[in-house]
Formats: sequence, structure tokens, C-alpha cells
Amino acid sequence: MTGGAAIGGAATPAGPGLRRELGLLDSLMINIGTILGSAIFIVPAAILLQTGTPFMSAMVWALAGFLSWAGAATIAELAVLYPEAGGQYVYLEKVYSRFWGFLYGWTLFAVIQTASIAAVAVAFVTYVGFFIPMSPVMVKVGAIALIMGLSIWNCLSVRTSANTQNSTTILKLLMVGLIAAACFAYGGEGSAAFKQLLPADGSTLTLAGFAAAMVAALWAYDGWISITFVGGEVKSPAGSMPKALSRSVSILVIVYILVNFAYVHALPYADMVASERVAADAVERVLGHAGGGLASLAVAISCFGTVNGFIFTGARVYYAMAKDGVFFPWAARLGEKTKVPANSLIIQGVWASLLTLTGSYDQLFTYVIFDSWLFYAMGALGVIILRRRQPDLPRPCKAPGYPWVPLIFVILAGALLLQTLISDTRDALFGVGIMLAGLPAYAYWTRAGRAKSAA
Repeated sequence: MTGGAAIGGAATPAGPGLRRELGLLDSLMINIGTILGSAIFIVPAAILLQTGTPFMSAMVWALAGFLSWAGAATIAELAVLYPEAGGQYVYLEKVYSRFWGFLYGWTLFAVIQTASIAAVAVAFVTYVGFFIPMSPVMVKVGAIALIMGLSIWNCLSVRTSANTQNSTTILKLLMVGLIAAACFAYGGEGSAAFKQLLPADGSTLTLAGFAAAMVAALWAYDGWISITFVGGEVKSPAGSMPKALSRSVSILVIVYILVNFAYVHALPYADMVASERVAADAVERVLGHAGGGLASLAVAISCFGTVNGFIFTGARVYYAMAKDGVFFPWAARLGEKTKVPANSLIIQGVWASLLTLTGSYDQLFTYVIFDSWLFYAMGALGVIILRRRQPDLPRPCKAPGYPWVPLIFVILAGALLLQTLISDTRDALFGVGIMLAGLPAYAYWTRAGRAKSAA
């Protein structure tokens, strides 16, 4: 495996190739920057519609945040045990087998990471269109230019990638704070909604509606595992990784609830639940046309940083797979001076660009939500399995509240999987199909590896 790392608190050598250059601030900004994308500017309206009141909406955001935190805090134990490039790919391989690690990495490359890059890149160009009108063809061309431009930019050095992520994450947090401040300072039309804890119509709050709201909120928190992908480049994994994983989610729980209350304060309930771009509508309500520009700029900056984070982190997974012989061998090559997996970055960018051209990235992403949570559940369960299998293994970082926090995450993730399988059977099965489509590639690469070893 990559990065042969010790698990103490001191700076850990990266082994041949990778350089450990990322500190705690870098790690935290990577996670916050990849989590905080476009969702918080869009999904709050749907969540309020499905829950009925700001209080119940906040409960969904808090519960989804707790579930995401439980997953992040649990996975932190594995992140310190195996602080290597690849993150979840490595953990599944160590706990289960290379086959399960490959399925995760394959699905990440085929859809999860690349479709996310495509979707957020298109969102970026779409919001830039507020200032520069563009045709649908121009939007796609602009999205591909962004993807490939940032892929090449990330080939320069780890420090270049991290600095870009740090600056865009800080800027997007400032922009979100500015939007919330404007809504609270100049809004007030929706303030009456805060007086009601539960919906007046009991039929509004249903289990199916609450579950749908949870799925939307969990999407907004997704990305909390990103820092583990670059575990082979973090200076002090035992010190930085657990803090980055848990603090990023904790910070965003507060940010998300605050921003949701800001939207509600600015917009009457009926207008908010009908909104398809709630951030823009809220700021336009309080600041006029200039508010629409502010919101569009905030979303564009947020999407830009998220695309950079996805590109930066995802490439390390394919690099780790290639080092293990279950991906294109040339993806394991590092730049001679930069020590960056440039080939992995470029192939990821090319595939994400092709998905952009198909226009099917949004649908593809819905297919693999089931796969994502299956792997999250397996990773958290892996902590419990390793505790039983190797109880004496040194663990500088332990999952908090063990075994209850990991168990809660596994059980709730399992419930989400079951609910998705029942309510969206077709999409779930399509997701499984995409995952299993990697089997021929796995057979080819493992057979090629055995032939090479025999020779």
C-alpha cells in the first residue's frame, strides 16, 4: 500500500513518493470545502416543505449532521490506523478484502466522484451565467474548461492544491455569512413561521416526508470523508485527521441551521417552499436585484472550491488502486519533482468531462447514493470488526462512544439503505449495477497482476 505510515502523533514519513505537507488547517479546509457545495443554496426549501416548520426543519439538519458526525468520528479511527492515500478504499481492503476496496474505488471513479465533479462544475458555470449570459452549449464547454483547468492546476504541487482549497473555503464561508447577515438584518417577512413548532396540518409531517428530508440534508453533508483520500499527505495524521473529520461536520451543522433560519426570516413560508433557488430568492427579497448577484457569486465561489476539492482528493484513490494493481498502472506514476499523481488527476478530469457532455451526471449520481451509504456503513462496521479481530492493535485515536456511536451510525445507515431500496428500488438496483460493472475490470487487473508476478 501507499505511504507506509506509522500511527503515532508525530509527523509521519510518506514513504516513497508522496510528501506529507498538509497541516490541520489544510485538512479542515479540505473537508469543509468539499462538503459546503451548492446544496445549502437549494435544498432548504424542499426540506421545509417536507417537514412543515422551521423547528422541524432544524431537527432534520441537526439529525443529519449528527449522523454524518457519527460516521466521520468513527472513520477517524481507521484514518489514523491507516493514514495512506486512498482513504475508504484502503479501509475496506484492510478490513474485508481487496475486492471490496476495488468496488468502492471503481464506483468512486465511475460515478460518485466524477459525476459530482461534473454536476458542480455545471452549477458553477450556470451561476456565472447570471453575470455573463450563456447558451447550453457554452455552459458545457465552460464546465469542461473548469474541470480540465483545475485538474492541470492540481498537478503543480500539493501546496498549490491546498492553498487553492484554503482560500476558496474561507471565501465561501464569508459569503455564506454575508448572505445570512443580510437576511437577518433586512428581512423579516417570514418571521411569523418561527412561532409554530409543529405543522398545523398533522398530515404534513409524515415518515416518508421526514425520510426524504433526511436524504436531502445528508446530501448537503456528504463529502465528510474527503480528507481521508489524501491521508498519505497529511503531516500528523493522528493529530489532524480526527479533528478535521469531526470539526468540519460540527462547524457545518451550525452554519446550515443558521443559514436555514436566515432564509425563513427573509421569505414568507409559501414563497420559500415554492422556491427552486432559495438563497437567491431570499437575498433578492431583502437587497433587490443586487442580492441576486450576491447570491449567484456566493454559489459560484462555493461550487468552484468544491470542484477543486473533489479533483484534489479523488485522484489519490485511483493512485492507491493503481499502486495495488487494480487500476491503470500509469495512474500510479508521480511527477518527478511535484510528487503529485498527475496521471490520476488527468484521467479523472477526462472522465468527468465526458460525463458533463452526456448530461446524465445528475441521474447517475442518484443511482449511486445507495452505493455510497453501503460503503459508509461497511467502513463504520469495519471499526467494530477490527476491534474484535485485532483488539491489541495500537489505536492512538478511538471512535468516541464506542461501540454505541459506530453502532448508531451503522443502524441508521442501514435504515436509510432499506428505505432507499423500498422507495427507490429502480435507482438502488441501477446503483448496484454500476458498482458490479467493474467486475470485468477487476478480473482483468488481478489476472494481469498474477501473470506479472509469475513472470
